[in-house]
Amino acid sequence: MIIKEYVKAFEKHGFGMFVHFGLYSVCGKGEWAKHLLHIPDEAYEKTMEIFNPDPDWAKELVLTAKKAGCKYITLTTRHHDGFSLYDTLGLNEYDAPHSACKRDLVREFVDACNEEGIVPFFYHTLLDWREESYKTDFKKYLTYLRRSIEILCSQYGKIGGLWFDGMWDKPNEDWEEDALYGLIRKYQPEAMIINNTGLNALGALGHIELDSVTFERGKPAPINLENSPKYIASEMCEIFADHWGYASRDYHFKSLSQMIEELCLCRRYGSNFLLNVGPMGNGALRPLDKAMLETLGEWVAMHDEALRLPRPCAITVENDADDFLLEKDGTYYLFRHHLPMSADPNVAIGSAGASETQFCMPKKICSIQWLDDGSDVEFTQDGERVKVISKPFTYGNSLVVRIAKITTEKTGL
Repeated sequence: MIIKEYVKAFEKHGFGMFVHFGLYSVCGKGEWAKHLLHIPDEAYEKTMEIFNPDPDWAKELVLTAKKAGCKYITLTTRHHDGFSLYDTLGLNEYDAPHSACKRDLVREFVDACNEEGIVPFFYHTLLDWREESYKTDFKKYLTYLRRSIEILCSQYGKIGGLWFDGMWDKPNEDWEEDALYGLIRKYQPEAMIINNTGLNALGALGHIELDSVTFERGKPAPINLENSPKYIASEMCEIFADHWGYASRDYHFKSLSQMIEELCLCRRYGSNFLLNVGPMGNGALRPLDKAMLETLGEWVAMHDEALRLPRPCAITVENDADDFLLEKDGTYYLFRHHLPMSADPNVAIGSAGASETQFCMPKKICSIQWLDDGSDVEFTQDGERVKVISKPFTYGNSLVVRIAKITTEKTGL
């Protein structure tokens, strides 16, 4: 099996930010507003006259991603409405340089990423609601699409990858994938190529050039690579509320604890977690999005060493289906869920005592310590049989998932 180093490097990112940003951000009704609300072309495209993100939108976005613990950002350079955040160099005038801002927003994004050591990725739609050839002359449209991708691959320096979406709109058409992916390899030989399988084909393998499968708002799972000639990564994308693009009246937010649990679930199966935000029309994040990301970043910072390099291992935790172990070079990380908080019963619901975790470890354990405060964890080991005693969170702490570092002797039992 062929293993590409850039694919392994992608897996080490662990956590990234997805950004849906475009003319729909001005509308404030979600990224599919034009299509689902039947907004006429003329009315929708008038938003170009007021689309003028703040000068520091990209810098602020990247800094927020960095505080959250993200190592890469995937930006919608063009979404299904056909509007491009980059200079299309004459392909059409439906782009950011021809809007009120008169700037190449992808350039600003890439520059901000490079300044902060964040890897830029480009989302690009495959379907197009505006381009007439998409409906009338599909082969002509594919030429237009490839010319668009060529600009992204050749004008912005080295990028982390391209994330495609929309092939599911014409499942029986020949999308000429060989030509599309070959073009990318010409300019960006080490770019991740990802093509979203949508909501209904989670984790499905595709064209041989694809480097990662996707799980859109679905639980990741191990990938069956038995018949694959190359190693393939995986990534799960998720949203805070119900819309990928900014929607001013979307209050259906998921909890921070759910985001922590989903991040951990992704790492359990070696998947990256790509968490979406939808900036407002001025490019700024709404306060709740920013607060959620920064608070999540506090948790990530406490557990960072367990979230990047360690990989899934064959050791199974026996008494809690949500708990699991990751391993790197003989060091293991135990992810503990459902720990209660120690408190007076008049203060906290469900306060309880210590809980026991059991598994078989083929190496002698030297020590176990919680990553969040460095304190020792009580354990016993009888041969390979290990029991870990986890005390409740002390009052004033409730971390959702707690991770313990297990140091072992190199020689085994």
